[in-house]
Amino acid sequence: MDIEIGRSKRARRAYAFDDIAVVPSRRTRDPQDVSVSWSIDAYQFEIPVLAAPMDSVVSPTTAIMMGQLGGVGVLDLEGLWTRYEDPEPLLAEIRSLPVGRATARMQEIYSEPIKPELVTARLAEIRAAGVTVAAALSPQRTQELYETVVAAGVDLFVIRGTTVSAEHVSKNQEPLNLKKFIYELDVPVIVGGAATYTAALHLMRTGAAGVLVGFGGGAASTTRASLGIHAPMATAVADVAGARRDYLDESGGRYVHVIADGGLGTSGDIVKAVAMGADAVMLGTALARATDAPGGGWHWGAEAHHLQLPRGRRVEVGTVATLEEILYGPSPKSDGTANLIGALRRSMATTGYSDLKEFQRVEVVVAPYQGA
Repeated sequence: MDIEIGRSKRARRAYAFDDIAVVPSRRTRDPQDVSVSWSIDAYQFEIPVLAAPMDSVVSPTTAIMMGQLGGVGVLDLEGLWTRYEDPEPLLAEIRSLPVGRATARMQEIYSEPIKPELVTARLAEIRAAGVTVAAALSPQRTQELYETVVAAGVDLFVIRGTTVSAEHVSKNQEPLNLKKFIYELDVPVIVGGAATYTAALHLMRTGAAGVLVGFGGGAASTTRASLGIHAPMATAVADVAGARRDYLDESGGRYVHVIADGGLGTSGDIVKAVAMGADAVMLGTALARATDAPGGGWHWGAEAHHLQLPRGRRVEVGTVATLEEILYGPSPKSDGTANLIGALRRSMATTGYSDLKEFQRVEVVVAPYQGA
């Protein structure tokens, strides 16, 4: 139902993860009997978790760790690891920057050109470990670097921006033709973010294997303050899941995976993302809290160092536990920041569902969070 804001403008009510809750059913299960495995294209994973392509979350080392722990680590090919032979001193500098200097200095650090030979070397390092190789580029850089990426042997290619459309209009440059690009590529492509039914449906029609749902909703984003744009995630995921259902009929059975990307700070948020229809989640802040994450308790994304209009910031998220403990426990805290997979299993078991596809049908209620 539309809400009248004023005489000339109406709006639809949208919900964030904090506004909804999952409802128990008549059946329960043993958490060990629950499957949280996930597959996309020919690739099988033990857990439905992708580590976000952000320098504070994924290095070649943590990408390998994520793969060994059953998930996917997506390396940002526009980050420090493809600009510098040894980015460790720069990561340390970013962590130590005073607040008033952080954005300007990060803009300087990230102005170093991307080196194709480093793209090749970093992906080769991940491939040598025997895990799935996943890497990301922004739409603006995809045309320039994708041949290098594919030649290096990437398994999953992610095109990730604050928002990505299948119909970008520009008078100044030739836009990336997603449909042609994906058709010609030999690897599955995950693309996003999208936050509406229509945008997601258009991305699905390009041939994408997965669609990222979100629009600058993470802890390190200031998109709402700088651009006035925000997509409450519960509604966004449900809308895109609706597009997946309709595209499945339209295409005669082609299933496109919905991956929630943003606003997923705790295990409860992950549970609710799946309940709203997500097949998997892409985590930034939740994994940046790992003691072995490259950010060392600090977190930032590409928007934080945009040369013309930064729409993010470096934030201190602290450290909670190792990456393995954040995923699988044991948890030293009761706030949903560790043992994310254990919490997902327990929630599914408590509501009686045995796998992720089933759990997408769980009953939910609108119950705005009051801090209790």
